[in-house]
Amino acid sequence: MGGLISEILALPAAPVRGVWWVLDKVVRAAEDEYYDPTPVQEELVRLEEGRTEGRIDEEEFARREEELMHRLEEIRAYDLRRGGQRGL
Repeated sequence: MGGLISEILALPAAPVRGVWWVLDKVVRAAEDEYYDPTPVQEELVRLEEGRTEGRIDEEEFARREEELMHRLEEIRAYDLRRGGQRGL
């Protein structure tokens, strides 16, 4: 009987719990996208191609490569905090 009463009393909070559930899913999806290493790795490949083809000089290449490597380090640190789920 106690479980039924608890469920009845909790009903008014159900919409709030639903909103929090949705927000949690949105935040997780945004984090997954932000911390996805694939676009950064693809940008590194394009950067190297640009240097090889002469479209990017060495100074620009070095600056941009450093930015991208820092971004990959940030992604790896995040992944380690989450338990290394991606296996980077």
